[in-house]
Amino acid sequence: TIWGASSSGIPEKRVREAGLDPQDLTLRRTLALSSELIGFPRHLSQHVGGFVLTEDPLCEVVPIGNAAMADRTFIEWDKDDLDALGILKIDVLALGMLTCIKKCLDLLQTHFGEERDLASFFPADDQATFEMIQNADTLGVFQIESRAQMSMLPRLKPKKFYDLVIQIAIVRPGPIQGGMVHPYLRRRKGLEEANIPSPSSDFGARDELQNILNKTLGVPLFQEQAMSLAMTAAQFTSAELNGLRRAMATFRRAGTIHTFEDKMVSRMIARGYEDGFARQCFNQIKGFAEYGFPESHSASFALLAYVSSWLKCHRPEVFACGLLNSQPMGFYAPAQIVRDAREHGAEVRSVDVNMSEWDNTLEPIGDGRQALRLGMRQVEGMSESHATAIVSARDEKYTDMEHIHYVANVSPHALERLADADAFRSIGLDRRQALWKVRGLSKSQRLPLFAKAHTQDYGHEPDIELPKMPLAEHVIADYQTLRLSLKAHPMTLLRAIFDQAGCVTAQTSRELSDGARVIVAGVVLVRQRPGTAKGVMFITLEDETGVANAVVWPKRFEKYRKVAMGSRLVLIRGRIQSHDGVVHVVAESLEDHSARLHFLSDDQVDLPVSPADEVINPIPERTARRHPRNVRIIPGSRDFH
Repeated sequence: TIWGASSSGIPEKRVREAGLDPQDLTLRRTLALSSELIGFPRHLSQHVGGFVLTEDPLCEVVPIGNAAMADRTFIEWDKDDLDALGILKIDVLALGMLTCIKKCLDLLQTHFGEERDLASFFPADDQATFEMIQNADTLGVFQIESRAQMSMLPRLKPKKFYDLVIQIAIVRPGPIQGGMVHPYLRRRKGLEEANIPSPSSDFGARDELQNILNKTLGVPLFQEQAMSLAMTAAQFTSAELNGLRRAMATFRRAGTIHTFEDKMVSRMIARGYEDGFARQCFNQIKGFAEYGFPESHSASFALLAYVSSWLKCHRPEVFACGLLNSQPMGFYAPAQIVRDAREHGAEVRSVDVNMSEWDNTLEPIGDGRQALRLGMRQVEGMSESHATAIVSARDEKYTDMEHIHYVANVSPHALERLADADAFRSIGLDRRQALWKVRGLSKSQRLPLFAKAHTQDYGHEPDIELPKMPLAEHVIADYQTLRLSLKAHPMTLLRAIFDQAGCVTAQTSRELSDGARVIVAGVVLVRQRPGTAKGVMFITLEDETGVANAVVWPKRFEKYRKVAMGSRLVLIRGRIQSHDGVVHVVAESLEDHSARLHFLSDDQVDLPVSPADEVINPIPERTARRHPRNVRIIPGSRDFH
């Protein structure tokens, strides 16, 4: 119920909202203990790709410990300890997207005969790729897949590689808090002249800031620019610059950066710069103290953003395969990655005991095209060892359940996980039939006498005609076992209900004009409440047609806090805000309809709507039937705050 930093305990109101009794003695003790943790580090972890250089052997300088991972060690001192002692530490970014791209390059070579590398083979000016980026069609793409980045892309409209460098850096606290974003966009669109301030002729060259600010239209966006401004425009010495750098790095804790404000601003004014520009420059430095981006850092990220965009644009099946095999990473769950790949023309095939491997793979479908075959790694509870055993023993296609059980020597438990995932279609068994078959297998291990039993007739028991499993139950089971469904989206099954309430689809909402009233409903994918948003929450919904983005202002958030933070399926009433191709639903009210996901079945979806107020009636208790599995219907949202 509580997001973000807090210097006080949980209010009694929030406790009651959660359905708990604040007077309960055990709960009161729990709350008291949790309050004592305020101010502790949020988490302690090792840097996954850093190393330290010392003149003497490292073990003689600092204690070294063994990490949980094999062949991984760590030192007991943190970066501030090392800095105080003058020891050199170097960080190497260990990015999940690097893993994803490496897997994609291997797939391109294996299935398409294309040998590519990051440095040379991806054309830097591919028009189709940049058109996709400008349309914010960047789900899964490195760095520019976040809600804030997607909102900026149609405004900035990157046309070349350096535009991506700016795009990645501009959506950061430094430029945002320094008020640099809108001036840059106005200048980029030609609505404002790109003037670069200069000092009085008595104090320096008129173009002393040209080399610093020319590439960003006179607006400082990068961390190097902020430091260069202090050095050039305010004539900071090396010692003063080093002090400023340290203050930027420790702003939140030490709070010493204000000691440099008067010095920098007064010097710039004394040299002929306008007061507003001088203060704007320092405000950006304060923003960088929260989180800033060097230009070189942004350029490195831009390369990965571009390559991942190219892959998504031209080889969507390859990109989706690499992403799925590199999970967990990014903002989006496997269901959204697969939906997006299909929308880009990729064919996606289900997990199957005869065709799937452990990893997601590609398989030929003719005309040089490849389909994405989901791997057994997608199956909840399936172990890699069992999957490897099934694949290794698959000299020819399996023909029945007993064949797999005895030839691959895997337990009924593993086969039950595959049956739950509907992975036996190639041997003529749907989910329900496969579960029936696997329950009939012996729980004991195979005896040596029957080592070649797969060559014999197993003696099948009489066929039992099982009732057909409704589509809705298939979809529910898919989400429970695979975290996605290729059969249908949950909102497809509930569409009739929400249509009666006046809801439009996500696709339709994006076509409405600015200011139009709208009602949308969908599964919550992502919730964000960043510190720079001043209490605003951003919610991304998904239905069978795509995603809709909602904005919840602070007053609405407080009124509908429980729904905004906890609902899995939400209905939002509000107005369309459309500007520069960016469409949001500004929320006026929120309703939690998560329970409908638990009651999905083909005979339950057509529940009535009250015509008086267009409020969807609750599911009647007398007909309510919970799904037999006491598990989540769909994966939870990914929340960032």
